[in-house]
Order: sequence, then structure tokens, then C-alpha cells
Amino acid sequence: MTGSKSPLGEFAARPLRSKRRKFRWKKASHKRRVLKLKRKTDPLEGAPQARGIVLEKVGVESKQPNSAIRKCVRVQLSKNGKQITAFVPGDGGLKYIDEHDTVFVEGIGGAMGGAIGDLPGVRWRVFKVNGVSLESLIYGKAEKPIR
Repeated sequence: MTGSKSPLGEFAARPLRSKRRKFRWKKASHKRRVLKLKRKTDPLEGAPQARGIVLEKVGVESKQPNSAIRKCVRVQLSKNGKQITAFVPGDGGLKYIDEHDTVFVEGIGGAMGGAIGDLPGVRWRVFKVNGVSLESLIYGKAEKPIR
């Protein structure tokens, strides 16, 4: 038997198992999962939704081959003070959002929690403004409360 680095024979199970356990750390997917690296780098810290304050309104240019200015807002999260860019959906949705408004953001639904479509680096969207659904504001079903 020359060249075999794996234990063989009747009592090989424990060394095989410990060797496999040791070499799993070479895999990036295993390491990221066990050390919870995705949750640590996520501004929402694994939560499905988060509340924040609008800092400014921004227009994000869409990626090629599209040409548009997508309406977004810079939001500072209440829970940890991190700043994110969130997309404002709907036709004229930005009219109902002012600076210093309280907004709720959720994931935009891209692959593996990433950006969607032609929006570069925007991973969240606004769905509530001052406790009222953005959709109901756009369709005129509700009015924005004056704080």
C-alpha cells in the first residue's frame, strides 16, 4: 500500500470522520455558514424588516442596457445606526416620502438576498412611511399622518 493518505481497515472510522471534519473548514460555504458571516455583515442583522429614518432622497442610475433614474432613499436604521439605500416602488412613490420620515424597509427579493434587476447595489425597498403603507398612499386609500 503506497500513496494512500486515508486511514484504511477495521478501525478507520474515527480518523476518517475527524479528518473530514477538519477539512470541511477549507470550504468557503461551510466556514461562512458556521461562523454566521452573512448575518454579521447584513445591516438588518438577519431580520426580515427594519425601521429607519430617511436621510436624503437619491436617484440611482440603472445598469446597461436600460436608461433610467430609479428613485431611492438613504435610510439610517434605528437598531444599529447603519446606513442603507432603499428603493421606493410605485409611480410617484417618492412624493410621499420626506426627509426625517420614519420608514420601514424589507428585502427587495433578489437572488441570495442581493440586488434585483438593473438596480446596482440596492438590496432593500420601502414599504411603509410613518406607519402607513406606501401602496395605500400611492393609490389614495390613505393619507400620510402629519407628525
